[in-house]
Amino acid sequence: MFHRTITALSLAMALTAGVANAESTKISFALDWKFEGPSAAYFAAIDNGHFEAAGLEVEVTAGQGSLDAIPKVATGAFPVGFADINSLVKFLDQNPSAPVTAVMMVYDKPPFAIVGRKSLGVEAPTDLEGKVLGAPPPDGAWAQFPAFAEAAGIDTSKVTVEPVGFPTREPMLAEGKVAAVTGFSFSSYLNLVRLGVEEADISTILMADHGLELYGNAIIVNMEYAQENPDTIKAFLGAVAAGWKDVAADPAMGAAAVVARNPAADAALEQRRLELCLEANVLTDYVMENGFGGIDDARMDKALEQLAKNYEFKNPANSALYFDASYLPEGLFSLK
Repeated sequence: MFHRTITALSLAMALTAGVANAESTKISFALDWKFEGPSAAYFAAIDNGHFEAAGLEVEVTAGQGSLDAIPKVATGAFPVGFADINSLVKFLDQNPSAPVTAVMMVYDKPPFAIVGRKSLGVEAPTDLEGKVLGAPPPDGAWAQFPAFAEAAGIDTSKVTVEPVGFPTREPMLAEGKVAAVTGFSFSSYLNLVRLGVEEADISTILMADHGLELYGNAIIVNMEYAQENPDTIKAFLGAVAAGWKDVAADPAMGAAAVVARNPAADAALEQRRLELCLEANVLTDYVMENGFGGIDDARMDKALEQLAKNYEFKNPANSALYFDASYLPEGLFSLK
């Protein structure tokens, strides 16, 4: 009888699971970049069952930058994505009717940085004066350089800017052809380490530590999809938050999840990249005190003022156009 009961129960559970899987909502998620440490949270949400528990079947797709991810979501090709909110602001200013907005802030402190070498004389912002700065023209960090330079007191007339490609950025710095580069702090730093540059020789100047009030990357949604499927978006955000909580507690697990999707990646390197991202960009004092996912309206207004130093708005800037908090729970998410 006991055996029959267990068998019947197992069959019932299997049938229930089959129904649940059959009813799962499939959703495609567009990342802004390739599969590296900071993307671990989304894979953890898959591997640890958070998306499944939310009734979602999520496919994560790599990208080639925020300017690649935003149009994918705006056109509806992807209902959700991950992109720099500052790039989103510019995109919406140029395409005011585009149905795309941010709904969850992930990088409370943006990873925009100047990464230099101490042996080449770069340790502080004003050290860039008289030096050559390598900057990829489409780079998000480079786009913020004018506002950063003003806030940090850099005389830009004394900085020689060398346009470089993304693949050649860190190699040129490693070879001493430039004294510093613009980029995401955790990516450029560890790319240099991988190229053999001693960590003690690398200086990371985070723009947010020198007067820049900007936010970083956020979850973005196609507004038409979100309005038609609000519960799906809320469930997606809840699962994403759970994924970030998991990798914050166990970065090694997160790195392993990345390597499972990107076998060419180095697990130790991606774990370090994830840890740097968590420490500097995600688990900020503000997030630990106020919760994960939201924004401070006053800070966002200041951010838009600073963005206007880099970009001439065609239309009045309004934070309500770029961030919709209605899909977040009251009190936001806890990553503790």
